[in-house]
Amino acid sequence: MRHSKWYILMSALAMTMFLAACYGGGENGSEPADDSKKQAGEETEQVLNLVDGAEIPTMNSSLTIDAIASQWLGSTKDGLYRLGENGQTEPGIATDHKVSEDGLKWTFNLRDDAKWTNGDPVTAHDFVFAWQRAVDPEVGSEYGPYMMNGVVQNAEAVSKGEMELDKLGVKAVDDYTFEVTLEKPTPYFESMTTFGTFLPMNEKFVEEQGDQYAMEAENLLANGPFKMTEWNHGEGWTVEKNEDYWDADKVKLDRINVKVVKDTASAVNLYQTDAIDRVNLSSEFVDEYRSSSDFRVEEEPVIFFLKMNQQNEILANENARKAIQMVIDRKSMVDVILNNGSVPGEGNMPANFVSHPESGEDFREINGKLVETDVEKAQEHWRKAKEELNIETANLRFLGGDTENAKNLDAYLKDQLEQLEGLSIKLESVPFKVRLERDSNMDYDIENYGWGPDYIDPNTFLNLWVTDGGNNKTGYSSEKYDSLIKEAGDELAQKPVERFENFLEAEKLLIKEDAVLAPLYQRARAQLWKPYVKNVRVNPMGPDYTYKYAYIEK
Repeated sequence: MRHSKWYILMSALAMTMFLAACYGGGENGSEPADDSKKQAGEETEQVLNLVDGAEIPTMNSSLTIDAIASQWLGSTKDGLYRLGENGQTEPGIATDHKVSEDGLKWTFNLRDDAKWTNGDPVTAHDFVFAWQRAVDPEVGSEYGPYMMNGVVQNAEAVSKGEMELDKLGVKAVDDYTFEVTLEKPTPYFESMTTFGTFLPMNEKFVEEQGDQYAMEAENLLANGPFKMTEWNHGEGWTVEKNEDYWDADKVKLDRINVKVVKDTASAVNLYQTDAIDRVNLSSEFVDEYRSSSDFRVEEEPVIFFLKMNQQNEILANENARKAIQMVIDRKSMVDVILNNGSVPGEGNMPANFVSHPESGEDFREINGKLVETDVEKAQEHWRKAKEELNIETANLRFLGGDTENAKNLDAYLKDQLEQLEGLSIKLESVPFKVRLERDSNMDYDIENYGWGPDYIDPNTFLNLWVTDGGNNKTGYSSEKYDSLIKEAGDELAQKPVERFENFLEAEKLLIKEDAVLAPLYQRARAQLWKPYVKNVRVNPMGPDYTYKYAYIEK
C-alpha cells in the first residue's frame, strides 16, 4: 500500500529517508505552535489546496490496494494507532496495549471518547467487524489475506473459506477492549496496526449502505481528523475538519481541497497562480525551480522496478530476464528523465530503511548493488535466450501509467529495452484504476511497478515474492526463496540477527540469481511547497503525509 499497495504508478505518492519530516513547523514534526493565527487577531484561512495525479480508486478499506486511497483513508480514519514522528506509532483509538509473555496475545485498551461522524461510539466491535471483513472470501479483499495470513490466528483458513469468520483471532472483550491472537510472534505487528487494512468499520452503517458503501462521500463515515464532504469522480475531492474527532483540538486545518491533474505543466501553472499549495515537478521543471526557496527534495523508501510476467514464455527464460535487467541505463534515467533526486535501484530493498540489528549497517549497504548496466553482457544473455527459445524476434507488451511523467519514463524504458536485438515493445498506457485491475489479473508482460512499505521491516518488501503470494503476480516460484522467508517469519521471528541474514540472502536470490525483477530506482520527489504551509509530516509507510497537525501561517 505505503498499498500501500503502493502501486505507485507515477501518480505522485510519498517519500523521505523516512525520518518523518515537517515543513516549516516544529522540529521533527512537533505539534503546531500557538501562532497559527495572525498576531493581529485576524484568523488565517486554514485551507490547504492540493493536486493528485489520479482518482481515488476506492475508499473501502477492505478493498484498497493503492497509495492514493491510503492517503485519504489515513486522513479520515483512526485505527488502533497512527503514524507518529520518525515512523513510530502514536495513539489512535487505542490508548495503550499489553502483550503476553509468549508474544501471541495483544490486548488493546480503547478510548471511550471516539465517535463516528454519525454519532456512534467507536468500539472494539468495529475492529472485529473490519478485520473479519478483510479476510472474508465473499468480500474478496486482496490486502486482508496478504497482511493477516500467517500473522493473525486462523486468518489463512478463514480467507480460504475453510473456517468461519468468528474463528479469526480477534475478539471484543468488551466495548473498549480489543484482543488479538497471533499465529506466531510478529516483531512488526504494532507497526502493522497503523495500516489501512486494519482500520475499523461501523457494521450497521456498512450494511445499510450495501453496494453503495464507500462509493460516494455520503456513503462514508469518518472517525479521524477529517471527513470527506465532496467527491467528484475524476475531478477531485474535499475533506473537512471532523469536529467530532476525539483529538479535534490538535487539528488546525478546516479543509483540504484536492484536484485531479495529470499534466505537470498545468499543475505548475496552478501553483504559480496560488491556486494550489504543493506541486510535484517533472524533470523539465526541476532545473527551472531548483534555486527557488519553495523547492524541496524528499527521499523516500519507495522502489520502482520492472515486473516480468513469467507466464509469458519469453520472460519465463532466466537469460531473457537478466538481459532486461542489464540493458537499462539507470544513471541516465534518474539524472535526465526523472531529474528529481531519485537514485538508481540496486535491489529490492531501499536504502535508509532498515539496518542490521547488531552492526547497525544499512541493509542496502550490506548487500550492495545487485544489478549492473552492461549492454554487451545483456546482448549475450539475450542471444542465449533466443537460442533456448528458438526465436529470432520477440514482442512484449509494456503496461504503464497514463500521466505525463509515466509516459515519458516508459518511452525511455522502451528505447532501452529495444536495444536488445529483435525485441519490440508495445507501450500500453492506461489509467491508474485500470492498471490495478490488469496487474491483479496478470494482464501484462512487463510492468513499471512501484512498492512502498506497509510496515517498517524487511519483510514488507521481500515477502511479496513467495509462491502464490497475493502481490506476487509474476508467476515466480522458488522453494528456496519461500523457505528463507518462511523461516524468517517462524523459527527466527525472535532471533533478529539470524532473521536479518535470511532477508539478505533472499534478496540476492531474488535479484541477482533468479532475476525476477529489474530494479529501476528509489524514488525521491522534487516539489514546490508554499512556505506558509506548516507542520506537514512525511511518513515512511501508509499515508504519504499526515495533515492532522498541519496549518497555514500567512
